[in-house]
Amino acid sequence: MKRRLFTVGALASVALAGCAGRNGLPGYTGPEVTSVVVNKSARKLYLLHGDDVLRDYNVGLGFTPLGHKMFEGDGRTPEGSYLINRRNPRSEFYLSLGISYPNTTDRARAQAMGKSPGGDIFIHGQPLTYKPKKTDWTAGCIAVQNEEIAEIYTMVRDGTLITLRA
Repeated sequence: MKRRLFTVGALASVALAGCAGRNGLPGYTGPEVTSVVVNKSARKLYLLHGDDVLRDYNVGLGFTPLGHKMFEGDGRTPEGSYLINRRNPRSEFYLSLGISYPNTTDRARAQAMGKSPGGDIFIHGQPLTYKPKKTDWTAGCIAVQNEEIAEIYTMVRDGTLITLRA
């Protein structure tokens, strides 16, 4: 009897573990997210499957949100097309998805100005150590609420196209 109870318990544990995604977050089984679009002026992020919007989120941007990121420290969020190229499950902003900024053009533009283009641009949650006092507070990243980045983190795969528009 004990062996049967152990076997049933072990099978249930394995089945439940299969329902969890990365880092114990719920798994996502819906339509594939084929692209991410950020409309900076509307402060919105959209997860798309083809032309269909699967989810949308309000976002915070860099502390100087107007215009394309030109160099490190300018407080702007990039504009253009990039890829989701990495993820950080231990981010100081809960969870984060990396954006492939800077590209070759971004590097050349910053170099012509005698500056570094910067990097480490992410979609991320809220800081673990303080509460932002305004909407646009990042150094150039895209910020959402922690519950939202958990959902985005499970839905968006590395290699997904992200387009950031003015």
